[in-house]
Amino acid sequence: MTIAVINSGGANLGSVVQALNRLGAESVLTRDADVIRQASRVILPGVGAAAWSMNALREHGLVDVIRGLAQPVLGICLGLQLLFESSEEGDTPCLGLIPGRVTRLPEAPGLRLPHMGWNQLKWTTDDPLARGLAGDEWFYFVHSYAAPAEGAVATSEHGREFAAVVRRDNFAACQFHPEKSASAGQTLLRNFLSP
Repeated sequence: MTIAVINSGGANLGSVVQALNRLGAESVLTRDADVIRQASRVILPGVGAAAWSMNALREHGLVDVIRGLAQPVLGICLGLQLLFESSEEGDTPCLGLIPGRVTRLPEAPGLRLPHMGWNQLKWTTDDPLARGLAGDEWFYFVHSYAAPAEGAVATSEHGREFAAVVRRDNFAACQFHPEKSASAGQTLLRNFLSP
């Protein structure tokens, strides 16, 4: 099994590859469309701004490649947001694989942005990514924008409820960083890698 980690230029690429290595998975960091198409699993990580990442994907001819993938795909952090139709951040058209618009989390006294830290999830649907998780685990988040909670597989909360895990056909994604979420994140990544 080969896992293609799409080189979207994000700062978390190395930690994603290291997390996969710890699980004994063979992964390759790539922008090569053929490698991505032929991989048995694909991960779309991302840290930073939606417009910048979408521009990078367009420059490397990967937008239609990602849209056409039939194997399991996992978006991480910004990778989740890019699966939606658009983002309020820079009024950016995204991949359009999941209906909805990503919006900025609310600012309020005592509510820090970006949302940076450990949160629990509320699983709304039984999902293969949750296999072996008790439901009381903590996951590590770093983000200022979030997808709508409606239709999410799992939600979390920071000023408002938002999508923490989403799934549509072969595309799944998590807003948190499983590669930085200790054993809970490792379990989720292992579930993604399982046949």
